[in-house]
Amino acid sequence: MDSQGTPDTSRFDIASLRETIRRIARGRDTWALRWQALLAFVDICILAFFLLGPYLRDGPSYLIIDYMIAVWVGAELAARSLAAPSLGRFLKMPMTWVDLFILATLLFPDTLFNFAFLRVMRIWAIGRSPLLKEVMRRFGCLHLEDVTRACLNFIVFLFVVTGFVYTSFFYNRPGGEGFVDALYFTVATITTTGFGDITLPGTLGKLTSVFTMIIGISLFVRLAQAIIRPPKVRFACPECGLQRHDTDAVHCKACGHLLNIPDEGD
Repeated sequence: MDSQGTPDTSRFDIASLRETIRRIARGRDTWALRWQALLAFVDICILAFFLLGPYLRDGPSYLIIDYMIAVWVGAELAARSLAAPSLGRFLKMPMTWVDLFILATLLFPDTLFNFAFLRVMRIWAIGRSPLLKEVMRRFGCLHLEDVTRACLNFIVFLFVVTGFVYTSFFYNRPGGEGFVDALYFTVATITTTGFGDITLPGTLGKLTSVFTMIIGISLFVRLAQAIIRPPKVRFACPECGLQRHDTDAVHCKACGHLLNIPDEGD
């Protein structure tokens, strides 16, 4: 209550808003999943704008859409900060800093164009959403969760490196030619094909190539392992805590504890 003895409704409104945001972010009910689907759709539209940026940057509406996305990203950051348990926890979240960099590149597109490649990290946010797992569960594809996440990680790395190569070495080429060349170089480097028809000049170019080969081939192998190895289910053993088990496991292979792994009815 305030000094006059009347209920302080503002505190309850803020608490209610915080709980609503948390429900949208982490909920598994139909209402929360619909909101998550809407947010994922907006993220996909934003990603499309980022990827089409080389073709649209000379158009009159480019900056208008750019600043509209900046408002949206800023609102998302404000909502997540409100829902976070504390400011410290909010600042420790990786996506907080990614979105802060994205917001800066949107607000100052001419000054920070070299960091625009970080905008592709929005794909990672979609992969971390509970919506992905719930959709896969409802379609009976939960056993492909590891493969899906490995694909998303690979795609994120591919386009982050492509964006960095494009903004650092090919930005001045007309239209989408520079972006296509950057993508071509990145794929050739990750797969160690190394045609050599496109190379990056200077020390920065050599270091970029080395980094791309080391990290890229690691993610490529990880993706291959996720596709080839037998499917596993995630279920914490009550005795030893082992997370991954065979789909038909009855006992934990680490401690022998009797398991009761729920299935999807198939």
